[in-house]
Amino acid sequence: MAEVINMPRLSDTMEEGTVASWLKKVGDKVEEGDILAEIETDKATMEFESFNEGTLLHIGIQEGETAKVDTLLAIIGEEGEDISGYLNGDATSNDSEEKESSESEEKETETESSDSSEEQELPEGVIVVTMPRLSDTMEEGTVATWLKKVGDEVEEGDILAEIETDKATMEFESFQSGNLLHIGLEEGESAKVDSLLAIIGPKGTDVSGIAKNFKSEGAEPKKEAPKAEVKKEAPKAETKKVEEKKEAPKASTSTSTSGRIFVSPLAKKMAEEKGVDLNQVKGSGENGRIVKKDIENFTPAAQGASVGKFVATGQEDFDEIPNSNMRKAIAKNLAKSKFTAPHYYLNVEYDMENAIAFRKQYNSIPDTKISYNDMIVKACALALKQHPQVNSQWFDDRMQLNNHVHIGVAVAVPDGLLVPVVKFANEQSLTQIGGAVKELAGKARNKKLGLDEMEGSTFTISNLGMFGIDSFTSIINQPNSAILSVGNIVEKPVVKNGQIVVGNTMQLCLACDHRTVDGATGAQFLQTLKGYIENPLTMVV
Repeated sequence: MAEVINMPRLSDTMEEGTVASWLKKVGDKVEEGDILAEIETDKATMEFESFNEGTLLHIGIQEGETAKVDTLLAIIGEEGEDISGYLNGDATSNDSEEKESSESEEKETETESSDSSEEQELPEGVIVVTMPRLSDTMEEGTVATWLKKVGDEVEEGDILAEIETDKATMEFESFQSGNLLHIGLEEGESAKVDSLLAIIGPKGTDVSGIAKNFKSEGAEPKKEAPKAEVKKEAPKAETKKVEEKKEAPKASTSTSTSGRIFVSPLAKKMAEEKGVDLNQVKGSGENGRIVKKDIENFTPAAQGASVGKFVATGQEDFDEIPNSNMRKAIAKNLAKSKFTAPHYYLNVEYDMENAIAFRKQYNSIPDTKISYNDMIVKACALALKQHPQVNSQWFDDRMQLNNHVHIGVAVAVPDGLLVPVVKFANEQSLTQIGGAVKELAGKARNKKLGLDEMEGSTFTISNLGMFGIDSFTSIINQPNSAILSVGNIVEKPVVKNGQIVVGNTMQLCLACDHRTVDGATGAQFLQTLKGYIENPLTMVV
């Protein structure tokens, strides 16, 4: 009997996964324990093993595609087995399959009936035009001017109205031809995006009922009318989003006051690309509107009035990169931390002369090499044992004071940031910590970290010193109560014994959650940490 394989939950925070690669193809034999695919979670790319034997009969999610946890991933069964029933309903038994099929048919019938009734409400050729989303932040728009009135004929491409968004006043073109039968918003009135703006259709059609019903439903568009509208309006909205930065400073040229330049969006874009001054162009379109051919036929020689003016000839451009699952998780978790945990920051500067000398001497031992970061991990681990409040975690119903010390070390990877965990760091030597950090960082960059290697941290360290950053602040890695930001070691003048001498210092910033760590507690932790870092020999005796 065929087995349905769903998208697994490979981490505690995973909500969806992306198939990075399939290691089996349809028709291949699969043994228990074989790697079926590599799946990108919110934390790492992980191998997914099969727990079934048989033939791979179906792949539900292609390479590069993303799907929610429990979505159909694959079907394994006997070669030649009929799996059409699983693809249609994915039922686990005949009874449940029949029941679900019956319920599905009933729902489809109801939906078809509902849709059919709604379709009948719109006479043939009638289109409901809704308030468009003309910018990525637009939530509502205001009709500045109607360029057509009820009863006017409308051709595809005609300007229906000027709409004031949150960024500029923009022309709104019609993507339908017909007669303007109804105006839903008068000049100066505002409404939410997708509210009724106008109705276009065959001349003489009675649309009073459509307008009334649309409003009575709280300006929620009906299913069929907006479908036709969205398909045509969406590309326009996208074009406007790209052009907004250009138009915002020129909002005054889009007003209905005297001196207004009537120009199609395409002509305006062409003029900007060619450096053409629209004030010098005579429009051949409706009401003297400048259209594409006017820009194409315009000669620079006729642009005498613009001589001496600065003309920008650059073209705005951008690349869109879909957010990876890791980037989505970083955004979600850090936003939650920043806006729920009351952060405060304690800044210190430590003398690194002894640390520099200690590391040089320590690394002189054959086959031994530690970094400053390894020394900081060890120092923090020892200090945390003396200050369990800083080693605590906040939960909605309790505070957990950890007796063990698991330190997360932030590692930059191409897609974002991973935090592998050095377990029981206070019990490990500097050499052991150095080896563990090096191994975990390598796995992180190759996306080969196991879940157990990324979970359970009680404190986090983020070090940007190797990038030349002197100081910075970090967002707490919840449910931890604190994170330490480590800067670069800087050679600078310092005062010692009343004399100005050349010294080496390092700035650190401790971000604390005020719900668990009071200011004095955080300061006492930093004093203890100072003792270990400025006198590193105390960490090994």
